[in-house]
Amino acid sequence: MITSEILTKGIEQGIITAEQAERLRALQGVREPPELPASPDDEQLRFISGFSDIFVTIGLAMFLGAIGYFAQQSGGKLGMWITITITAWLLAEFFTRLRRMALPSIVLLIVFAFAVFMGASTFLGADLVRPARYYAPSLTANLLGLDRDQPTTLAAAAFLTVLLTAMHYWRFRVPITIAAGCGALTGTVIGLVYGLAPELPSVAHNAVILGCGLAIFALAMRFDIADPERLTRRTDIAFWLHLLAAPLIVHSLIQGMATEASKLSPGSAVAIMLVFLALSFVAVLIDRRAMLVSGLSYAGVAFWALIRQAGFSDMTTPLTILTLGAFVLLLSAGWRPLRAGILNSVPAAFARRLPQASLST
Repeated sequence: MITSEILTKGIEQGIITAEQAERLRALQGVREPPELPASPDDEQLRFISGFSDIFVTIGLAMFLGAIGYFAQQSGGKLGMWITITITAWLLAEFFTRLRRMALPSIVLLIVFAFAVFMGASTFLGADLVRPARYYAPSLTANLLGLDRDQPTTLAAAAFLTVLLTAMHYWRFRVPITIAAGCGALTGTVIGLVYGLAPELPSVAHNAVILGCGLAIFALAMRFDIADPERLTRRTDIAFWLHLLAAPLIVHSLIQGMATEASKLSPGSAVAIMLVFLALSFVAVLIDRRAMLVSGLSYAGVAFWALIRQAGFSDMTTPLTILTLGAFVLLLSAGWRPLRAGILNSVPAAFARRLPQASLST
């Protein structure tokens, strides 16, 4: 700020005129409006602390890829995964423990957990690269790496991943680590179920997946409730847990109703839309959007089928995209007042246990 004495000297020395000095004094009284504080409703995520995070991540991808290639040439697949595991840990000692870089820490944890699981699976003799007919009928089981012929072997590999991921969290405290460990533990549970009771119907398998999703969801809510203002690292841990729980819950609930869009009956389509709306209510209530994102694809399929049944076959896809886009935009614009109304409609004792996000518009 320019003091009055400096302005007076400037006038005396002919640097500025008296009129210019008065205009400068007037500018001193004009202040920029303060920035609004970040709202818990915005789901702030400590993902990138600067462009250096992206730069380092590119370097990590190239370095780990090259290390894996040379390790495979000399030691085979098992040697490759062991080398990547050790290298990811050593790199985390610098970029995570010392530099505390957000994105590289997340990438290194994911690489570490994946390499542990693949290395353990290779060591135990599981073959994850197989024709489609060999895989389990459940899409979720396939995404978790569960082979129909060797589920218990992969469950053992997943459990080893849980243990080493726990060691990684004890050492580096990266928020996503807890979600990675829960994902591996989910793979362990589902693998044991497939191995010990392969004759169970798909409904029972979906119930197991749903139970795992709800357990992870409950853990995420525990972290959310412990940090209602969403200012500490607990909110980052909860974010990743919600991101893991959402597809497990949504997929297990809707999988039985969802078929190919052109064969979806109106009743099934309406049922899917009702489930999606119920999940949307929960998402707004707890102030987390992961459930909505996971259910959008199913809602799109159901709405596509309803539009086709109504006779708008020429505009089915554009209308579906338009409707889903409008729904997302309207929900985002009215998130805070809608959440305020929902919180006011639930019992106060229950609302107090939810994350107390900003309710202002």
